[in-house]
Amino acid sequence: MPMIRECVVTTVDAAGRVHGAPLGLIAAGDQWIIAPFRPSTTLDNLRAVPFAVANYIDDVRIFAGCLTGRRDWPLTKIANFPVPRLDAALTHAEFAVDHVEEHEQRPRFLCRVLRQEQHAPFEGMNRAKAAVLELAVLASRLDFLSREKIETEMAYLQIAIDKTAGPQEAEAWGWLVEKIAAHYARVG
Repeated sequence: MPMIRECVVTTVDAAGRVHGAPLGLIAAGDQWIIAPFRPSTTLDNLRAVPFAVANYIDDVRIFAGCLTGRRDWPLTKIANFPVPRLDAALTHAEFAVDHVEEHEQRPRFLCRVLRQEQHAPFEGMNRAKAAVLELAVLASRLDFLSREKIETEMAYLQIAIDKTAGPQEAEAWGWLVEKIAAHYARVG
């Protein structure tokens, strides 16, 4: 299995409207693969403007927010690059799409890194951050995974939240739990 690096990818459409989405970038030698599901705004944007920014962040509210309709996160323009980065990025990498491998479910955009820049220090791991990230992945797959799997994994991840969450992690966790509960209220 290839290494996958979780981040928030920013893209723009032809009119310059910015979209941020949590995605796992797939390592491919000296390139990275962005593989958004169909249909998606990220997919449409990469076709219109073949550039993206990988925002490496530690504020898990942004991951959870993107999945729960809270998308208004501050941005910073990048000189001579069409896509902005998140203000909260500890590091960002600017990508150019070199090649697209078409696929009916998840086209693969092979990207090269044009530039990477660090903005703030990474101050260490937190189990609650990892738990929120895992719950965000589960919340993005509610239509694919069984309710039993989601609830079993949530119960296990809750341990890390209870033991190590700060205010940001607790808030992000709450948003995701609300999203999951609303989904099951709708589908029964």
